[in-house]
Amino acid sequence: MEHDGKALAADETDAHHHRTPGLASVHVRAVITWLAIFPLAALGMSALGDLAPAWPPVLRAFVLTLVVVPTAVYFAVPRLLSFHARMTRAARRRGGSRVQ
Repeated sequence: MEHDGKALAADETDAHHHRTPGLASVHVRAVITWLAIFPLAALGMSALGDLAPAWPPVLRAFVLTLVVVPTAVYFAVPRLLSFHARMTRAARRRGGSRVQ
């Protein structure tokens, strides 16, 4: 999407060139996604190292992503986004000035 020849981020609207209210910025979503995936991948790699040490790396990566991606997408990321939204609303109610 573009606005006045300038590319917009996925969370910006064309009409006002501002974030959609209530939606975390693309940067916050990226950090939250990383916070969800990294621990899952680290735990999964440790588990697969113990359970399947002789497996080729590509097979381990395939099995790891089969578990980590759905777990992150359907469980971890939505809960972390919900937590972020609650914290953001609480900060706004308290009059916090540094809110993403």
